Amino acid sequence: MRVLITGITGFAGSHLADLCLSKKDVELYGIIRWRSRTENIEHIRDRLNLLECDLRDASSTRDVIEEVRPEYIFHLAAQSFVPTSWNAPSESLTTNIIGQLNIFEAVKKLDVDCRIQIACSSEEYGMVHPDEVPIKESSPLRPLSPYGVSKVGQDMLGYQYFMSYGMKIVRTRGFNHTGPRRGPVFVCSDFAKQIVDIEQGRKDPVMEVGNLDARRDFTDVRDMVRAYWLSLEKGKPGKVYNICTGKSYSIKEILDQLIELSGVKVEVRTDRGRLRPSDVPLLEGDNSEFTADTGWKPEIPIEKTLADLLEFWRTCASHG
Repeated sequence: MRVLITGITGFAGSHLADLCLSKKDVELYGIIRWRSRTENIEHIRDRLNLLECDLRDASSTRDVIEEVRPEYIFHLAAQSFVPTSWNAPSESLTTNIIGQLNIFEAVKKLDVDCRIQIACSSEEYGMVHPDEVPIKESSPLRPLSPYGVSKVGQDMLGYQYFMSYGMKIVRTRGFNHTGPRRGPVFVCSDFAKQIVDIEQGRKDPVMEVGNLDARRDFTDVRDMVRAYWLSLEKGKPGKVYNICTGKSYSIKEILDQLIELSGVKVEVRTDRGRLRPSDVPLLEGDNSEFTADTGWKPEIPIEKTLADLLEFWRTCASHG
């Protein structure tokens, strides 16, 4: 089976590549850009077919789809950091929506018979009221960031191409996910890196934080990419699925767990530069639709996820 992953060098993309390579008879292709950082896939690079492509360029995208003619496409490439979308909203919208449009158009025009998973986001829900929790797929979409708006665009585009052209598109609304290889700009990884820097004497014992009151539903990335695979193997084209654990933690609870796992003594200080113009106060999902269709359920507890994240940063530090 020919499988194509966009965003293969990223956090989730690299874990999805690991999963794909564990399966029989998968011929794995990945899209990279000339400036892509590749440290997340160095351990498997000799088993990958990497193709250079900028998804914002329609002809470049069409060339890749024509060469690979994949049976599964996992579309993970995106501008995925919410705060960046405030500073560069047009880039977030262009990269996320136009890049996906170019994939759909290439598949349609080349008449490629494939299943396509698009990695949408719980940020689409945005302003969730307390009586709307747990969040179902039918909940209103009230995005509170340009990133959230871009993901609504991707989501609706996926639905439209399924309805208009019968394309086998499955939309997954992933809630927060974390684990080893997560970039240091994301909250759990940022905290873990700060703690490891304190452990190793590279930083004063002061933790700099943003809003600790927000509550998030965290899934281990290895559970998340297993869900991505199942979405195409067993999910129903045209449907949208929440991928989540069904349990939320405040950011303060995550911070406290990481500090406890490390044992370091720290002072916690709020850095106003880490606060957003508007923040989503609560994201806690209902995964029952996805579980019913695919049999998926999260298996890795948050304690192991956070412990593995700390160990990841310790390993990075030991390698310089």
